[in-house]
Amino acid sequence: MKFDADKMTGYFGEYGGQYIPEILRPAITELEAEFKKAINDKSFLEEFNYVLKNFVGRPTPLLFAENATKALGGAQIYIKLEGLANTGAHKINNAIGQALLAKRMGKTRIIAETGAGQHGLATASACARLGLDCEIFMGEVDIARQRPNVYWMELFGAKVTAVTSGTKTLKDAVNEAFREWTARKSDTHYIIGSALGPCPYPDMVREFQRVIGREVKEQIFAYGNKLPDVLVACVGGGSNSIGFFADFLEEKEVRLIGVEAGGKGDNPGEHAARVAGKGADMGIVQGYKSLFLQDDSGQLTVTHSISAGLDYAGLGPELAYLAEEKRIEFAKAYDDEVLNAVKFFAKHEGIIPALESSHALAEVIKIAPKMAKDKVIVANMSGRGDKDIFITAHALGGDTWVQFLKEEVARYGNE
Repeated sequence: MKFDADKMTGYFGEYGGQYIPEILRPAITELEAEFKKAINDKSFLEEFNYVLKNFVGRPTPLLFAENATKALGGAQIYIKLEGLANTGAHKINNAIGQALLAKRMGKTRIIAETGAGQHGLATASACARLGLDCEIFMGEVDIARQRPNVYWMELFGAKVTAVTSGTKTLKDAVNEAFREWTARKSDTHYIIGSALGPCPYPDMVREFQRVIGREVKEQIFAYGNKLPDVLVACVGGGSNSIGFFADFLEEKEVRLIGVEAGGKGDNPGEHAARVAGKGADMGIVQGYKSLFLQDDSGQLTVTHSISAGLDYAGLGPELAYLAEEKRIEFAKAYDDEVLNAVKFFAKHEGIIPALESSHALAEVIKIAPKMAKDKVIVANMSGRGDKDIFITAHALGGDTWVQFLKEEVARYGNE
């Protein structure tokens, strides 16, 4: 399905828009104009696809999860292995697309925000490959729980700046990146990692991530199947899910399920479920109108998820619209269900899904046994779980892991 950039309005129903300070308007206007030209420019697309093939490693495999299918006893389960893309997640697709666009605009410096670290890692990698300076803004809390990704970002040459304001997580990193862009818009492009923010970001991120669903459509037919019956993806801001779903939106017979962070429970502050938790209201935050978890005064509420990439209080505007239109169903997975999904798919399929992706796989565990054996589910494993080792090993390994860390610190001290 070709994207008609000329029809791009920046709105999805009443969601979306371009709520930005006047000082940023020239930069946004330039970005929108260049994106509309580039997305249908043969030479730009050839370069983008060349880098996706030879640097990112596309297409990523579509795995028939035969063992999991047998163990659950219901629908056939397929897993799109985005974790096998260079840097370990789907985030690299968008990072490459926007970095190439930045070079086309003559920018020499890239900034980005990151929560789980995968978008920051992908951006740092893309900048190293394409010769661009890079600074990543990351909440202090997320730096502490995603230290391996911070290490790799810095190894790629990026400057990682800790954000110590607010909740010290993703939403605060976004705020800080916008402030920096305002100060240095002449030589700097801000790569937003999710399908949110002011227009043209939601459209731009979707189009650079559309490759995921496009490949799935080809690969599922290569297995001899018809269209899938169900697609399942985790949903934070929405980059992996909208890219996964985009080529299936008009295929009305295909159910689309987005899985949010159920966290520790259903009380405010214990989760990040905007739709499935029925706790979100419309608001305007960080340049766009969408659904946000807010308090009575309109401030974003504290959220929680075992996964650093799903604890964002907002939802991409296109996903909010598709939820309202009931084209996408929303579910939630609690932290304990997520950990069980990690264990289940590691044991039965030899894969280590990221905690974000494991939200989608937790939903697969719920729905597959209820479906007939001739039905097909495709889940997007948006990333692999190497980055989560300090979280999952502590949660699943308990005292053994803690003892290992203590001994490792002692060994460092004796060197």
